[in-house]
Amino acid sequence: MHYISTRGEAPELAFDDVLLAGLAADGGLYVPKTYPAVARGDIAALAGLPYDAAAARLIEPFAGEIGAGVLRDATRAAYAGFSHRAVAPLTQIDDNLFVLELFHGPTLAFKDLAMQLLGRLMNHVLEQRGLGATIVGATSGDTGAAAIEAFAGQNRVDVFILYPDGRVSDVQRRQMTTVADDNIHAIALRGTFDDAQSILKSLFRDSAYRKRLGLAGVNSINWARVVAQMVYYFTSAVALGAPFREVSFAVPTGNFGDVLAGYVAKRMGLPLSRLIVATNANDILARALASGRYEPRGVTPTQSPSMDIQLSSNFERLLFDALGRDAGALRAAFASLDQSGGFDIPPEALAAIREDFDARAVSEAETSAEIARTYRESGYVLDPHTATGVHAARARLAVDPSTPVVALATAHPAKFPAAIERAIGERIELPPRLAPILTAEERFSRLENDEGRVRAFIEDHARATRLATRV
Repeated sequence: MHYISTRGEAPELAFDDVLLAGLAADGGLYVPKTYPAVARGDIAALAGLPYDAAAARLIEPFAGEIGAGVLRDATRAAYAGFSHRAVAPLTQIDDNLFVLELFHGPTLAFKDLAMQLLGRLMNHVLEQRGLGATIVGATSGDTGAAAIEAFAGQNRVDVFILYPDGRVSDVQRRQMTTVADDNIHAIALRGTFDDAQSILKSLFRDSAYRKRLGLAGVNSINWARVVAQMVYYFTSAVALGAPFREVSFAVPTGNFGDVLAGYVAKRMGLPLSRLIVATNANDILARALASGRYEPRGVTPTQSPSMDIQLSSNFERLLFDALGRDAGALRAAFASLDQSGGFDIPPEALAAIREDFDARAVSEAETSAEIARTYRESGYVLDPHTATGVHAARARLAVDPSTPVVALATAHPAKFPAAIERAIGERIELPPRLAPILTAEERFSRLENDEGRVRAFIEDHARATRLATRV
């Protein structure tokens, strides 16, 4: 399997190179040249398989260079520590309405399902090549903690995570800042997630800097993250009767990577009815699908901070396909975004996107009301992000009550205790294994929203140029 850049000006790469590269050298995102097809019989055969075995089977066509045995060992190790044996279990909360629990990993967020696997695969490639890497990531809350958990203490990797200062929950912040390993660097950026992501992309576009520090990316711009997330669409749909019936999914969405994974599953042959993009007040995706105009506005802080994003990077991958993989047209669209602050999605491309996707913006009041309603009617506690997905799922069921809708539960409610207490009047405590972070000493660096300062900080603290003599 080879991969091409959405911008069309970077060399094709194999999976192991894409794994380390993250962002393409031309600023684009890597996508497979073709999507592998999974036959109906093979989809049905996933029923009853352990999650790790299903993951190895579904990911192998994308990752041939890794080797089937290595991949199988990596998936087994990645999910062995999850607190639920099913890894990603389904819970029914209403008629034809299900919650897919993706928070049973070590940091209580869906990012663990991809990051635990990504860390093991990246380590394998680095060991094979005798290399070190400097991992730089931007997070709106959960990616940073998942990356730190996956790479803490490793002697071939330094991790630098930028998060928007004051714009993540206390639990999310402490999951990043209470890790004492020397290879972990949490950076509180005085800006928004979009600012952090912009700096990240600029660093990756600087080829000399990138090569000197061995930059590697773990954000959802890394294709391996997307392909790992594709798995739970298959496993949950099969549990509900696929491939013999269609299923819809409602996905709390910020950077578009999680819902894009559902699109990948559909391209592989999974019979999905609708992919429903749930946003909060930062509703660029809902506006884009409704009007055809992709135009960021200011970021509004909400009780679902991981979705407080205006520049949804993975939308580029979907738009590339919708444009018939015309890299020139895609470059022109993003040039317009840089120059004039937005672009119009061509009518044919917009129609193609609407064939698969719906979108709904969910207000703060609606989010709190959904948490309260679900708890009152079923006794189930939703975190604020998941609540946007459940609210959007209910709207879909009002239109099509016969097709099951799965809302992705992207985080454990205990990560957002203040929002939960406001909604239901009860305090949700962290699981005992995470309780120590509430009192542990924090360790982080606060930097201005200035690319030069971030660049210098990373270079001053990275070991990549010296790792050859250290390991």
